[in-house]
Amino acid sequence: MKMKSKLILSALTMVFSLQVAAESNRHLVTLKGNAKNFEAQVTELGGTVVFRHDKTKFAVVEGLNDVLAEELAQLEMVSDLTPDFMLEMPNVSIESTEALPVSTVESSDSPADAHFFSRQWNMRAIDADDAWAAGRTGSADVTVAILDTGIAYTVPDLQGLVDLDRSISFVPLDDAYVNAYFPGMHPITDIGYHGTHVAATVSSNGLITAGVTSKTTLMGVKVCGVAEGGCYGSAIFSGIAHAVDNGADVINMSLGGAFFKSDYPGAVGFYNKFFNYARSAGVTVVVSAGNSTIDLDHDGNGYKTYCSTPSTICVSATGPTASDSREGPWYDIDAIAYYSNYGRSAINVAAPGGGAGASVYAPCSNTSLIYTICQTGNYIIGIGGTSMAAPHVSGLAALMVEDFGRSPAKVKAAIEQSADDLGMPGVDPSYGKGRINVLNAID
Repeated sequence: MKMKSKLILSALTMVFSLQVAAESNRHLVTLKGNAKNFEAQVTELGGTVVFRHDKTKFAVVEGLNDVLAEELAQLEMVSDLTPDFMLEMPNVSIESTEALPVSTVESSDSPADAHFFSRQWNMRAIDADDAWAAGRTGSADVTVAILDTGIAYTVPDLQGLVDLDRSISFVPLDDAYVNAYFPGMHPITDIGYHGTHVAATVSSNGLITAGVTSKTTLMGVKVCGVAEGGCYGSAIFSGIAHAVDNGADVINMSLGGAFFKSDYPGAVGFYNKFFNYARSAGVTVVVSAGNSTIDLDHDGNGYKTYCSTPSTICVSATGPTASDSREGPWYDIDAIAYYSNYGRSAINVAAPGGGAGASVYAPCSNTSLIYTICQTGNYIIGIGGTSMAAPHVSGLAALMVEDFGRSPAKVKAAIEQSADDLGMPGVDPSYGKGRINVLNAID
């Protein structure tokens, strides 16, 4: 099988552009009432209901052209119908990446004993190592859902942490690649690298690299297709609903991007609906701010995708401006990353995402079809982006759920109030309430 050219992704600029997915003949539907005969009506028109969520009156319909979709939209049980869209990964070359073999992986009860912890300036920056020393390494009773490209759940750092029974893929094309190359593996198997890196930053066994926690349970929710080159709105909304309904306490969405509301107004309502649904169910949603150096306070008709709602925690990225080596010393580790979006109206807190002087290291997917060398052993990969910043906050949010329960407002307040106030005093356009501090938060 020949991989598409879109498999050449940008780890540093994981920014997506909105595109109507007309070729999929897939539509997002808002229903009215109980819509008992909806499936039958869709079938009669020649389509298929591939997902339905009654609590949010949401459905995904596939197989109808524009004319038949318009007929469906005229039904009394249909409140709104809009074409599906895709947040597309840009077809550019990889930057700031590295893969190094680990010959052996030893068992460790201390995250700071991880093989490559000497490179993890990011965990030191947020005082995660001091929190581990104080006995706060997470709880298996708390679940973080990773909405991403999947998780390589057989990587040593992730073995036993991913609840496969509650994990799911909403990316059929990726599922086909998993079946072809890794028969018998769960559909959430990560054939890229992004979701695995994010997951291991939230929670890791601490053998190769340390995560913010080492016991938090992970739920894989594949909503971005490596083979497709992007993330369909239908998959994202279905993924949020699945995570909420299956007991996630925190949802991590390292999928930051933006689009013009006038180009695609239907998307805004769906985002607000599902983020509010998660919040009302007691689920904390953490999102990345995006890597386009956009002033989110003055982006006019732009919609910051995930940061434009108060129902999320929006995270900007920090990182060293320079270093003497991969093991440090690192200079100005709390500098705002040169790529990070910013804006008082959007940014809640900042977290390590990598800068000119250092990347964020985490295991590479051992089922990657992009970095096939990662299939041959235990490798790490260094990446920079707000995608890497968000999971630091999700790991901290998991600890706050232990302390405050399923209360997004209390979790968010605890994270903001315990952050180190950097930049301008108070709320800063780049840092929000400050760069997170795990030790302060648990205290």
